[in-house]
Amino acid sequence: MTSHYHHTDFSLLREKAGMTIEDVMELTGKSKSTVYRWEKGQIQADRLALKVINERIAYAIRGQQSQPDASFRFIDLFAGIGGMRKAFDAAGGRCVFTSEWNKYARMTYHANFECSHDVAGDITKIEASAIPKHDLLVAGFPCQPFSIAGVSKKNSLGRAHGFEDKTQGTLFFDVARIIAHHRPAAFLLENVKNLKSHDKGRTFRTIMETLQDDLGYHVHYQVINARHWVPQSRERIFIVGFRDRVPFDFDQLVYPKKSPVLGDILHPQNGDEEAEIPFTVGDGALVADKYTLTENLWEYLQAYADKHKAAGNGFGFGINGRDDVTRTLSARYYKDGSEILVHQAGKRPRRLTPRECARLMGFDMPGVPLFEIPVSDTQAYMQFGNAVVVPKVKAIAELMRPHVESIIQENRKGDSGLVVKDFHEAKTAVV
Repeated sequence: MTSHYHHTDFSLLREKAGMTIEDVMELTGKSKSTVYRWEKGQIQADRLALKVINERIAYAIRGQQSQPDASFRFIDLFAGIGGMRKAFDAAGGRCVFTSEWNKYARMTYHANFECSHDVAGDITKIEASAIPKHDLLVAGFPCQPFSIAGVSKKNSLGRAHGFEDKTQGTLFFDVARIIAHHRPAAFLLENVKNLKSHDKGRTFRTIMETLQDDLGYHVHYQVINARHWVPQSRERIFIVGFRDRVPFDFDQLVYPKKSPVLGDILHPQNGDEEAEIPFTVGDGALVADKYTLTENLWEYLQAYADKHKAAGNGFGFGINGRDDVTRTLSARYYKDGSEILVHQAGKRPRRLTPRECARLMGFDMPGVPLFEIPVSDTQAYMQFGNAVVVPKVKAIAELMRPHVESIIQENRKGDSGLVVKDFHEAKTAVV
C-alpha cells in the first residue's frame, strides 16, 4: 500500500476510522497545520498515522465479537509503551482500557497495539465509573511519599479513615480508587526495588495497609531480577493481589533454563539481519557511527570514573562484552549511555541502539517481528529505560492466569455482578 494520499483519500480514510483531526494530531504528535497538509495532499502522510488509521478500520470491519475469546479482560494504567500490555496479551488477556499521560509514549503504544479504544491521558482526571469493567488491573505506578499528618490527626480524634485519607494526592490513590470501584479479580503492580525502603518504609507500609486492610485483597509481593530472561540485571518489586484467597505462590514462577547474554541481543553486523536505518546501515547491517562515543565524551567518562575511584566510590561507566550481563538500563541512558557501553575492538565503545534496547527489555528479539519505534533516539531511550521487561511480566501473568480464571468462574456461579462504589462498600463486600 502506498503511503501517499490525495486530499479526499486521506480525509475519507480518517473519517472511515472515526477519527478527527485532533485524534490524528494526538497519536502522531504533529501540528494541526501538518495534518491539514496531509488532508490536502500537499505532503506525504506520516507512516504511523496511516498504520493506526488502517488498523482502526480493520478492527471495526472484523468487529470485536469476531476476535477469539479472551481468558480475562484487563486495564493497563501508567502504560508507558505497553510492556505490561504485551505480556498480558500473550497470556490470553484482552486489554479494554489504557491510560498513559506522555504523548510520545502514546505514539509508541499506538504504533504497536491494535486498540478498540483510545489511549486515555491523565488518569487523575478520569472517573472510575468511566473505565470499563475488567477482571484484572495492571499498573507500573510512580513511587511517591505519603503524607501521614491527616491520618494521625484523625486517629487522635477517634475518626475512621481509609485509603482516601492516607493516599490522596499520590498516583497510588488513583489505583486504589479504581480497585475500590470495580473490585477486579486481581491486580499486578510494579515498581522499583527500593519501594520497600522508600520514605523510611512508610510508603510501602501504606500501600500494603491500603490493599490488604482497606480494600480487602490477599496480597503477595516479590523482588524479581530480569537477568533470567534478558541479559540485564534489573530488580523490580511486583505486588500481586487477589480478591479471593487462592494458592498463589511466587516460588512457582517458571524461569528459563538458560539465561541469555548480551551477544544474544546485539546486532550481529554480519549481514544476517537487514539494515534498519537509522540504527544499522549497509549490506552488513553495521551499527551506525553515531552510536560510537565521541572522543570528548569518552575522555570525560574516563576522567569522571577515575575521580570517583580515587575517592573510593563505585561510580563510573560499564563496558560490556558479548558474554556479559549489563547493568540496569535507565531512563537517563540518552544522556551519555555510561551504564551500558558496548566494547568495540580497536574503537571507542558505543551505546546500544534503540533496537538493541528493545531487545534488552524483551520487546522483541532477532528473527521476530520488530517492535515499532516511531520516536527519536532520545525518546526511545527514555521509554525503554522506564519500561518493564516483557518476558518477566509474561511469566508472572501466566502464573496469575489460572487463579484469575478461577475467581472469574466462582463469580459467575454466584452471579454477584458486584460493582463497589466507594471505600466503605469495598470493606463490607469483602469477607
